[in-house]
Amino acid sequence: MTIFNELKAKKKSISVTGLGYVGLPLALEFARHFRVIGFDINEDRVAMMKQGIDPSKELSKEAFEGCDIMFTTDPADLSDAHFHIIGVPTDIDDQKKPDLNPLLKASRGVGKALKPGDYIIYESTVYPGCTEEDCLPELEKASGLKGGIDFMYGYSPERINPGDKERTLTKILKVISGNTDEAAEQIGLVYSTIIKPGVFKASSIKIAEAAKVIENTQRDINIALMNELAMIFDKMEIDTQEVLKAAGTKWNFLKFYPGLVGGHCIGVDPYYLTYKAQKLGHIPQMILSGRKTNEEMPSFVAKKLIQFLIKAGKNPGNSRVLIMGITFKENVSDIRNTKVIQLIKELEAYSVKVDIMDPWASGAEVMHEYKYDLVNAPSGLYDAVIVAVSHEQYKDLTIDYFKQLQHIEPILFDLKSLYHPTSELKYWRL
Repeated sequence: MTIFNELKAKKKSISVTGLGYVGLPLALEFARHFRVIGFDINEDRVAMMKQGIDPSKELSKEAFEGCDIMFTTDPADLSDAHFHIIGVPTDIDDQKKPDLNPLLKASRGVGKALKPGDYIIYESTVYPGCTEEDCLPELEKASGLKGGIDFMYGYSPERINPGDKERTLTKILKVISGNTDEAAEQIGLVYSTIIKPGVFKASSIKIAEAAKVIENTQRDINIALMNELAMIFDKMEIDTQEVLKAAGTKWNFLKFYPGLVGGHCIGVDPYYLTYKAQKLGHIPQMILSGRKTNEEMPSFVAKKLIQFLIKAGKNPGNSRVLIMGITFKENVSDIRNTKVIQLIKELEAYSVKVDIMDPWASGAEVMHEYKYDLVNAPSGLYDAVIVAVSHEQYKDLTIDYFKQLQHIEPILFDLKSLYHPTSELKYWRL
């Protein structure tokens, strides 16, 4: 029997290592068709999953129902599986270089569980060549087996968009690849069980890796162009949103918008590609330029607010500012690599006192990760309000709401263009 048929007959199991935004939805979908072992090193998160609770607040309790899955923090349990998927986060270090430590650690852990005939598939975003050049040696060393002979391997990049309730996991075409055509076929059959649009077979593992990393690189560059335009139009005293509205009437104009670019994908993935390019002797000027522009946006916004405060006769050192939203995007609880933190630090450099509130973020996580407290509600009067994230709870707020939060000469910075320009207060948007 093939690995797919044995999985389908539940004679063998699938393991998913890393149960975050990527791994948990994947594990639960597979568990509706196969036996699944869900592994994560975070005991608190696993305890919540055992109770049918998604720590990331993306999935409802119903998503856990009818699933043949065992959640565990014991790596020894991985030995009971034969089709292994790794979807741990891939981040960057302080030097903007890839931090492969979680990925390599997961590879060693799964490697110890590998048996002849097993399959292992990576979903984490990496640079082209990482699976075969960095991960495979760890698997072989930990298992004592030979990749391509004793076990098969492949790469199938995750494409989950956190907070998106329309384009969910099962509705997004899946790119797959394997070390051989037969391996890719078996991997494709397993994923096709849960992916409604089916799979696209990349011609090699490196092609699949490259396809993933350029998806977010392309988006990063396009947003960087919008951010640069926003800076230019601000000097011209032109409303960027009105410009984009007019330009967007042409059929082939790409509709991207300026903003803070954070998160664990767009603000990180381009550095994986630039790292590999530089190792090969090529300086990726456009990609790095786009990254530089997007990294500078919090500073640009902070300086603009300081100008508004001074123009309104307010001393920045005596000013209080309320920031609404700290997650990296709307309607998610994920605070990883959020650029709102950089904005807060830029304002604090001017001695501005900042309150932060967010209906989605965990106060404990924000304190643990960034050492900032969240407030449950506005308190006292502020000198300015910044709406940094377009959470659904903020969309219906009125101008009167923002006015009653502030002293005289109220200021509203609308970074996501949720509202409309008004003369009732000093309004600014990207």
